[in-house]
Amino acid sequence: MADPNAPRPKTLGLDADLHRYLVAHGSPPDAVLERLAADTLAMGQISRMQIAPEQGSLLTMLAKMLGAKLIVEVGTFTGYSSVCLARGLAEGGRLICCDVSTEYTDRAVQAWAEAGLSDCVDLRIAPGAETLRALPHDPPIDMAFIDADKSGYATYYEEIIGRTRPGGLIAVDNVLWGGSIIDPSDTSKDTVALREFNEMVLADDRVDVVMLPIADGLTLCRRR
Repeated sequence: MADPNAPRPKTLGLDADLHRYLVAHGSPPDAVLERLAADTLAMGQISRMQIAPEQGSLLTMLAKMLGAKLIVEVGTFTGYSSVCLARGLAEGGRLICCDVSTEYTDRAVQAWAEAGLSDCVDLRIAPGAETLRALPHDPPIDMAFIDADKSGYATYYEEIIGRTRPGGLIAVDNVLWGGSIIDPSDTSKDTVALREFNEMVLADDRVDVVMLPIADGLTLCRRR
């Protein structure tokens, strides 16, 4: 029987038992990710900003399939997603992490060191849009992951898409927003921003798009 006091699974539509089964039947988190997840959970409600373990495994696999040499992440938090992305880099590849908080990313820095990834991760503490606008167009981005303030999604996407190579991938988190995305009574700032972003991407003829019901909703945009 599922523990009624257990944290709600990150993935929509799965109870805790089924979610545990799903995670157990994919590439499991290693000791670094398990420690990081436990420490982040101990932070309380804000721990919900961390991605789900199966989402991390997917990000690693996608990066490997792309042979990614340059990945950009917007919104690093305590580092779970960045560890997964960096592990998918091709030899000699680089991950640029954009965040505004040293309080949270100090935990990420520790995780990168534990995982032996420090040399391939470039953390930039500044507003995400500022960091992205300073990036050159060459070399192009192979993969990006957007998981930051929702009102900034459209800006981050536009800055990234023009720097992404044909065949490159942009992954965007929280696009289902706990189901609130289809609740017309929810007119909060973040929900409205996500609705507008989802419609913007759908109409963008520069990309092929699929929205997946993994975690809190993950959109994959392949640059044409």
